[in-house]
Amino acid sequence: MSDTSQVFLAADLGASSGRVLAGLFDGAKLTLEEVYRFENGGVPAAGRMQWDLLNQWQHVLRGLRAAGKVYGDRVASIGVDTWGVDFGLLGRNDELLGNPFHYRDRRTAGILDKAFAIVPREEIFAATGLQFMEFNSLYQLLAMKLADSPLLDVAQSLLMIPDLFHWLLTGVKANEFTDATTTQFLNPKTGGWTTDLLTKFGLPTHILGEIASPGTRLGKLQTSVAEETELAGVEVILPGTHDTASAVMAVPAASQPGQRPDWCYISSGTWSLMGVETPEPIITDRVYQLNFTNEGGVGGTTRVLKNIAGLWLVQECRRIWKLQGREFAFDELIQRAGEALPLTSLVNPDDPSLVAPKDMTAAIRDYCTKTGQIAPATEGAIVRTALESLALRYRMVLGYLEELVGGRIETIHIVGGGAQNRLLCQMTADACNRRVVAGPVEATAIGNLMMQAVALGTVGSIAQAREIVRTSFAAQEFRPKQPQAWNDAYGRFEKLVERG
Repeated sequence: MSDTSQVFLAADLGASSGRVLAGLFDGAKLTLEEVYRFENGGVPAAGRMQWDLLNQWQHVLRGLRAAGKVYGDRVASIGVDTWGVDFGLLGRNDELLGNPFHYRDRRTAGILDKAFAIVPREEIFAATGLQFMEFNSLYQLLAMKLADSPLLDVAQSLLMIPDLFHWLLTGVKANEFTDATTTQFLNPKTGGWTTDLLTKFGLPTHILGEIASPGTRLGKLQTSVAEETELAGVEVILPGTHDTASAVMAVPAASQPGQRPDWCYISSGTWSLMGVETPEPIITDRVYQLNFTNEGGVGGTTRVLKNIAGLWLVQECRRIWKLQGREFAFDELIQRAGEALPLTSLVNPDDPSLVAPKDMTAAIRDYCTKTGQIAPATEGAIVRTALESLALRYRMVLGYLEELVGGRIETIHIVGGGAQNRLLCQMTADACNRRVVAGPVEATAIGNLMMQAVALGTVGSIAQAREIVRTSFAAQEFRPKQPQAWNDAYGRFEKLVERG
């Protein structure tokens, strides 16, 4: 790679880890270099689960400082992406009002029934087009109101987590569109805040700011940050700040403007977000019944998708085994799963009993016992149960997506960390009886970097950016091998989901 390559920086923060990556672009090919990585996660204290924002900020600064030492004045810009729904509040003089809450904090447990008693469920969906999850920002704010939180009385600004980092970098406050769509108080048809809905809940609306599109150039690093990182003159550019929006931008699919999508994506990690990219939101009774969501994408698109539990099930099993003194590498668990008997026991990955159990291994075994199945006894059998169940859940959601877009979807693109899981990719091809294309693994960071390149005019369009992704990063293809066995298992899986 030539030392004349232009460099873009992505601060990519996930729920369990964060990193700063550099994208080196020579005009034709993008190369990634990891500059800095750190552990991330919620901090339990005083019965609450919160994010340590200042610690995260220090890590981002260290990453930028490291990048400044390596790339110097070749760095053109930086953008930040994170998970959705969580936010921080600023008071007068932009004082940060406490640590942002973690979406897994229990303050929103049971909040949906309370919300629907104030505003009917159908009315909320008609205004927002979003799926109902009790940790959505709307219900976090409602939980604060019901708990008589003093923060709501003094808050002047609400910034989503990536908005907070962009504010710290530049001093500019902006609510980026893709992350704003995860709040459940934005209208995807108008692109504006649903202030009437917030008013009905008795929630403040003055805390909402101007909505900014992906690709917005916020300005240069403020002086103190530039001095700290030795990155004077570097621009801050909004990517799709919701990590899934950036990941979908990096899907190496041929764009088909105005045409029905014949591909779907699974952004696979702790969560599996499975959906299609459409030119307009789909807000219909059927979308409401299926609890799908309309979230903002880059380039004015909509991501019609469904949240699925994802590799959270395996991560939690691995955590429990580690606490018990049995530590397994992820690859070792996948190998053991591959050696276990196939399609023996199944679970609904989105069953409430598997959302946040104290012991995921016990919860999976208990689920199987209660549903008249053989409880998996070994680590490999438990992991295989989780992975096969995920693949069958993908098949179910694929059927829903085809119904919503009105035609067959030919290809499933798996991006993110789950693209490395060859066993799950093959299971997905078999269960769905579709071609699966896996990769790129670092899709979120790549989408972040390429949005910056488009904003600066280095890359001409999102379609061109996807072509660059196709030629820069190898993908692996999986074809169905044993679809009939999975057809039989799917009938069993449907009954599990139906019984709830």
